[in-house]
Amino acid sequence: MYRMMYKDAYQYVADRDGIFYYVRRVPNDVRQHYASSRISFSLRTKSHQSALRAAKSVTQRLEDYWLGLRLQQMDIPAIHLVKTDDVEDASPLMMDAVEMYLSIKGKDDRTFIRTARRNGEYVSKVLGNRPITSYSSSEAAQFRDWCFEQGMNINTVKRVFASVRSIINLTMREHGMKGSNAFSGTFMPDRGDASTRQPIPTDKLRVIQQRCQTTDDEPRWLVALISDTGMRLSEAAGLAREDIVLDADIPHVIIRPHPWRRLKTKGSERTLPLVGASLWAAERAVEASQHSPYLFPRYCNDKGCKANSASAALNKWLKQTIGDGYVMHSFRHSMRDRLRAVSCPSEMIDQIGGWSKTSVGEGYGEGFRLTQVFQALLSLSLKAKPNFTTEN
Repeated sequence: MYRMMYKDAYQYVADRDGIFYYVRRVPNDVRQHYASSRISFSLRTKSHQSALRAAKSVTQRLEDYWLGLRLQQMDIPAIHLVKTDDVEDASPLMMDAVEMYLSIKGKDDRTFIRTARRNGEYVSKVLGNRPITSYSSSEAAQFRDWCFEQGMNINTVKRVFASVRSIINLTMREHGMKGSNAFSGTFMPDRGDASTRQPIPTDKLRVIQQRCQTTDDEPRWLVALISDTGMRLSEAAGLAREDIVLDADIPHVIIRPHPWRRLKTKGSERTLPLVGASLWAAERAVEASQHSPYLFPRYCNDKGCKANSASAALNKWLKQTIGDGYVMHSFRHSMRDRLRAVSCPSEMIDQIGGWSKTSVGEGYGEGFRLTQVFQALLSLSLKAKPNFTTEN
């Protein structure tokens, strides 16, 4: 039945000025439930193949809905024998699941909240705001194709799916629901559009740090701070001014969660020595932000941390400075390579970068002391590196 229904779904697709619509007459036996005798709405695509896939999904959902309406009109045999307390409640709608997810995990991270809601809205827009267990694997594939049509690259699509999977998995666990998550195991084709994040070579790193000192402004302080610490952009952009400790024997930065910026993992919470370009940048930023609780007030306020806007602007600047193929995240790849080059222990590398532990054994103990990490980062000092001072 469904195979024939899918085959016939093409007849409900209409092209109107380049945009495909779903147009269908309402069956007479369910007509009383509708204000019009015809269904007509945009499938929001200019692709005929995507329109056909959407039409198949809509047709199945309509047929299921109409079947439910028809069954409601029938007398159910032995209804008096049905145990009503055994009937399970319907699973939460997608956007209700998003709000439950955020109430548990969202806390005060506005970026996290905005991202989860946006991804939930994507699903609702393409597949409908339906019970989370009603989605099928074929619809998840349709949603994947829609994401690609919006211009997302493979890495972005994978992040969207990871977010949607987390929302549904947590909601199902909280409700004690059984069943599978339609967004798990969706095939992701190798489209060759994954963004590459190659490490920044030493000679280009020198150029960047020199340009940072020459320009000497808030965006460049942020770049320089990251260049010799390997911090994530969101970690650095979301620092409070009090996270920088300059009057200690070893100047350092404390990376910890804040109401305006959460950390990626528990291992992300750490303390890093400030050396070379990072020490210069920290001193300049602290001096300039005396009247703000944020180290980089350009990118932080009481509404949140604008790491995404910082990323776009700084990636553009990097391209202008050292050419194509490098982004802010490249500094993290560079830091790992630089530490390996001086035979730094893998456990210390993970501690410096806030990377997840690679084995259970590495999860025990308190990690390396600040003095040990200081010696490791100090050994990375570039020869003929600019003289980073606070003097003008």
